Amino acid sequence: MATFEKPPLRPWPRRALIVLGTTALAACGWLAGSRFLPDGDDPAAAYQFTTVERGDIEDIVTATGTLQPRDYVDVGAQVSGQLQKIHVKVGSEVKAGDLLAEIDPTVYLSKVDASRAQLRNQRAQLKEREAQLTLAQIQYRRQQALMAEDATTVEGLQTAEASLKSAEASLEALRAQIEQTESSLRGDEANLQYARVLSPMNGTVVSISARQGQTLNTNQQAPTILRVADLTTMTVQTQVSEADISRLHPDMQVYFTTLGNQNKRWYGALGQIEPTPTTTNNVVLYNALFDVPNPDGRLMTNMTAQVFFIVAQAKDVLQIPMGALQQSRPPREMGRTAGERPDGAQGPRRPRGESRNAAAPRQPRNEGENAAAPRTRRATVKVLAANGKIEERAIETGVTNRIHAQVISGLEEGEKVVSGLASAQSNPNAQASSMRRPGGPPRL
Repeated sequence: MATFEKPPLRPWPRRALIVLGTTALAACGWLAGSRFLPDGDDPAAAYQFTTVERGDIEDIVTATGTLQPRDYVDVGAQVSGQLQKIHVKVGSEVKAGDLLAEIDPTVYLSKVDASRAQLRNQRAQLKEREAQLTLAQIQYRRQQALMAEDATTVEGLQTAEASLKSAEASLEALRAQIEQTESSLRGDEANLQYARVLSPMNGTVVSISARQGQTLNTNQQAPTILRVADLTTMTVQTQVSEADISRLHPDMQVYFTTLGNQNKRWYGALGQIEPTPTTTNNVVLYNALFDVPNPDGRLMTNMTAQVFFIVAQAKDVLQIPMGALQQSRPPREMGRTAGERPDGAQGPRRPRGESRNAAAPRQPRNEGENAAAPRTRRATVKVLAANGKIEERAIETGVTNRIHAQVISGLEEGEKVVSGLASAQSNPNAQASSMRRPGGPPRL
């Protein structure tokens, strides 16, 4: 029988299998890379960005205060008696000299009448004493004339002289009694007038503490009947913590809002910081006061005010979130010259081993320096460049608060800065990027 041998495989199918296997592995690698590499290995995919925009920024100190009238008077009673009539009510507008209340004047009117009667009696006695003095003067002159003619005795002349002096003394004593009675009469008339309680100023009756028919006793204490206040100017009294009181100074701008109208701002200037603090629950608080006009009467007594002291402010400036500022020191090549210290101060570095306290003392702030324009500070931010790369850039900041920072130089409006890391929920590629090994293929 004839045997047939299987012919050998030609070389080209083996090469085709190798090519197909290589292609399959490349395809698997491409699929794995597209699954785990973030957007073609885009470094910007792992960050959140904020656009540099313009706006107003304020560095403020907040506090809570209450409203009180700047000028007010507690009107009380100067005489005792029954409060007979109250002629006003809370909210009444009064002027200086208007009748507010009346106290029963019966007792004081009787004293005035008695003093006037006594005064009339003493004035009648005065006329009698004046007549007696005139008679004593005539008798004394007659005795002198007789003595010149040796027609009377020395004893008679001396008696006439003594009578004249006695009449003069009696007249002087009576005149003193009249003055005393007149003085008592003026006091009685004043007490009678005090029974009519008059307004001491122009203003509004804001409270009435006494009731009609109530008996007032001024011998124990001065009873208060009502309070009259001028509501055209209000005083805001705030309590500022000891941590913030050093940032305040007189004449700084301040504004506040009320609970009933938080969209309305009332502006003023800080007038006074009381040096004596109050302690509440072991918290040291200082009273800061300022006045605000109230021409329309919308501000009322004891209103609660949310107060904002403006330490610094800037309007229509470039600003970025505080989270975009980098805490690390900028690299040497980012605009820092040789010999410049990392904190931006001029001068050589402090030698190693030298105590931090041995550094040059901090320069005090000038008296005329404007608190609304603080010094500029240097910072570093990460910026999304036009080529899609992330680059660090040195900037200068001005006014800052807890949310935003003013950008003086280093950024342009519309640029995007890194404000944080992208979350895994919002960007799955960020999570995949964190699974990669540095410098190697993705972890499968």
